Amino acid sequence: MTIFNTPILSLFLRFLSNSTMRLLGWRVEGNLPELPKYIIIGAPHTSNWDFMLFLGVIFRLKANVKFMGKVELFRNPFRWFFYWSGGIPVDRSKSVGLVDQMVDACQKAEHFILVIAPEGTRHGVKEWKRGFYHIAKGAGIPIVMAKVDGRRKTMRVGETFYPTEDMEADMKAIQDSFKGMMGVNPPTKYIPLEG
Repeated sequence: MTIFNTPILSLFLRFLSNSTMRLLGWRVEGNLPELPKYIIIGAPHTSNWDFMLFLGVIFRLKANVKFMGKVELFRNPFRWFFYWSGGIPVDRSKSVGLVDQMVDACQKAEHFILVIAPEGTRHGVKEWKRGFYHIAKGAGIPIVMAKVDGRRKTMRVGETFYPTEDMEADMKAIQDSFKGMMGVNPPTKYIPLEG
């Protein structure tokens, strides 16, 4: 049970979220695939408000998603809250790496939708972190794009990518699909991956 599927409360939060997005002029285009497991990557990440936009999109699409959080967040007294919010604790001190921990969590779950911001920061970057790709590849699941179009106040979702054996070509293709997108802060242009 998470914040996204708690009876009654999730209905109220969905209504509140939909109303707020409509009031602010934001809309969602597309749908998430009807697959039990995949990774959603959201970009460009340009504002602290991206998290609120993410919540709005997730409630709008009625998805039950997960995110990674450092294991320290999952200690009392707030342990329950981070689990309820869809958090998966990641212990960076373990000999098993972050990617392996996520692949293991995916394989143990019946349904697994993991959300990741591949840029890893709100500041413009030339190269994305590749953890999302390694997790998808290791777990044998696809990557779903969530593109922030700040100019049109639109979140475009649903484009699905299946990793191949050529990581460099895959990363270029994924990143190229985000070309022209601008974040919540329109002056901050998305900087494409090089290479």
